[in-house]
Amino acid sequence: MPSFTMSRIAWRNLWRNPRRTALALAAIGLSVTLVLIYDGILRWESDSMLETITGPMLGHVQIHAPEWRRTRAMERTLRGASRMVDQLRRDPEIVGASPRVYAPALAALGEEGFAVLIMGVDIAQESRPTRLLAGVTTPVSSHRVLMGRLLALQMGVGPGAEIALVGQGVDGSLANDLFTVAALIETPVDIVNRQAVVMRIDEAQSLFVLPDEAHEVVVYARDAARASALAARLRGSQELGGAEVLDWQALAPSMVDLLDLVQVAWVFVLVLVLIAAAAGVANTMLMATFERTHEFGMLLALGTAPSRIVRMIVLESLALGVTGALLGTALGGAVVAWAHHTGIDYAALTGGGPSQISAFGMNWSLRMYPRLALVDITRAVVAVMVTSIVASAWPAARAARLHPARALRD
Repeated sequence: MPSFTMSRIAWRNLWRNPRRTALALAAIGLSVTLVLIYDGILRWESDSMLETITGPMLGHVQIHAPEWRRTRAMERTLRGASRMVDQLRRDPEIVGASPRVYAPALAALGEEGFAVLIMGVDIAQESRPTRLLAGVTTPVSSHRVLMGRLLALQMGVGPGAEIALVGQGVDGSLANDLFTVAALIETPVDIVNRQAVVMRIDEAQSLFVLPDEAHEVVVYARDAARASALAARLRGSQELGGAEVLDWQALAPSMVDLLDLVQVAWVFVLVLVLIAAAAGVANTMLMATFERTHEFGMLLALGTAPSRIVRMIVLESLALGVTGALLGTALGGAVVAWAHHTGIDYAALTGGGPSQISAFGMNWSLRMYPRLALVDITRAVVAVMVTSIVASAWPAARAARLHPARALRD
């Protein structure tokens, strides 16, 4: 019997009991819908976490002078920073490289002083989307700085205020000057919001006597998944002169564990969906097999091979699973597409409150934009197909073992 004809017969057999088939399709479709919605939320969460971790502060790879991360000593710097950054920016696997200078200082408005962290950065590079100063459009010219909003609130400082910054240069000299607050900033990085005064890197180098030096160069890879390979290649580069080169996973291992936890959650939900799909298919096909015992006995008595009956039951199960999966994919995909377009405000769903939470030194947005990748849909459909075939094993084995004479008497 041609496979196309057998498929038509299998499809027609499914609808001998339309109510039971419709309930099974609804169960499978709803399960797939839920897993795709959850998949969309987890993908957004994973991408958002990675972007929040790497974009504003860590980058995909960081380069430091040896021992600087351990000691934070002002004198441990990367020499010839501008040449190093130019070479990195010419690398085809790198989309951005930003040098930074860090220095402790006191900021004063009047007589009271506050401990601050001076960050000298490349303003143009850091103002790009997802970077540290994303969304900041205020020009930062000579003797103008940006200040973390929470620090400004503590100091009672607003845009246009003049503050004194006092620190110590790397040569032991007094580093002090007056600066105007150009704007207040709010970033995903908690320490920047609470303690940072951000200025142009050339001014920070001049203030702390660090000519063409940097404490850190943050590198953004073209492909974030290849950050480890990029770090390994840069580590062996003679141009970096033995500098410490680390990818973001080595810099923030706790965040890697957090992302792994998201994957575990996805697997757990997928297993629940497969159990639901298997139960729906197995129940439907087993009931159908019991109802058609007489029919199968007649087919066996007429010389039909048991393997052909097994193939028919497997095809029916596969048709049931695929149809339910496609219905669930259509509904789940539509819901995720709508949610991605409009966004889901988790704070509003829970009765209001802050629009973001602070954890691990970062600020995480509570507005979700779920999205799906083709692999998410493919995995869900293939998983249901495999589950349907496995779930048909019991009904198919029962039908294949039927004795024609005994089945005709039932």
